[in-house]
Amino acid sequence: MTPSLSPFVDPRFIQALIDHGCVGPTTGWRPVPDIDAPAYLKDHSHGEFVFDWMWARAAHQAGIPWYPKLLIAAPFSPVTGERLSLSDRRPEAMLKTLDSIESYCQSHRLTNAGINFCAPLDVEILNQSKWLHRIDWQFHWQNQAYETFDDFLDQLKRKPRKNIRSERKKAAEQGWTFKWISGVDADDQTLSLAHRCYEMTHHRYGNHPALNLGFFTQVAQAFGEQFLLCIASKESEPLACAIFFKDDTCLYGRYWGSLVEVRDVHFEVCYYQGIEFCIRHGLERFEPGAQGEHKIKRGFMPQQTHSYHWFSMPQLHRGIGDYLQRETRALMDYRQDLEALNPYKAAADHARD
Repeated sequence: MTPSLSPFVDPRFIQALIDHGCVGPTTGWRPVPDIDAPAYLKDHSHGEFVFDWMWARAAHQAGIPWYPKLLIAAPFSPVTGERLSLSDRRPEAMLKTLDSIESYCQSHRLTNAGINFCAPLDVEILNQSKWLHRIDWQFHWQNQAYETFDDFLDQLKRKPRKNIRSERKKAAEQGWTFKWISGVDADDQTLSLAHRCYEMTHHRYGNHPALNLGFFTQVAQAFGEQFLLCIASKESEPLACAIFFKDDTCLYGRYWGSLVEVRDVHFEVCYYQGIEFCIRHGLERFEPGAQGEHKIKRGFMPQQTHSYHWFSMPQLHRGIGDYLQRETRALMDYRQDLEALNPYKAAADHARD
């Protein structure tokens, strides 16, 4: 059986973005229907999570136009998924899609293109190409067939186990309660709360909230049980919310927000409630979003992500290629440093317990 698409390249997700103006001519995300991939002409680098601002600035200083550029990605979603393999996962079809991407760039005189957060099948094809490879790290939780949250905690060293219990206890003692609602049951008032929380957090950190209430309403209806809200309430008043999607094997934490300043509630809603949901429903892993070393001590371990980059000018290819070699070495060293933060017991620790 062919596995289902990642929710973030699913036509229902993309159509909601288009229908509610989250992508389109005025947003800097212009869909390119000529390519059999989630392709966009970009007039900026916002909403990508594979950061090329430094490259764009260097190109501008050299008199080389960086924008518009072609991007193959899921808008506003740093989630690994199908790119070349969106509609046909045969190698010959994926190579044909890659050829069409390069041809489009050449015929439109673009200086660069990127393919972000590539699925394993895409990586196999792109590793055989001349595209430059870029890696990074995200932090994911893996379900080891746990039956309860305590089963998960039992795998942790004493200090992280104690810290998690303390954080959860503080949220409970402050009177917070938590409720999961799917897109099937989410009414207008609930979706309005979710959007206000999302919008509030973006404004708080000086970011533009690219997604609107119409988008959230449409994806809730379209995805049904795959669209999930975890709502935090105090004294029966809903005050914070995290938005999730799920597929057959994975829970994806996407958008968090609160109407009041909270800390322990954030960890509870965005991490611990998600872990419990995965255990309860037998999901294999939990991807809570991009970045964040603080996730490690809460059980989320580094996983490598992959993007690929094409340049029309040899000098760009050489210069950025040299940069990526140095960056990759630094990121591999960084991964070794992260091992010191590993919260899980070694085999010898299990034997002593």
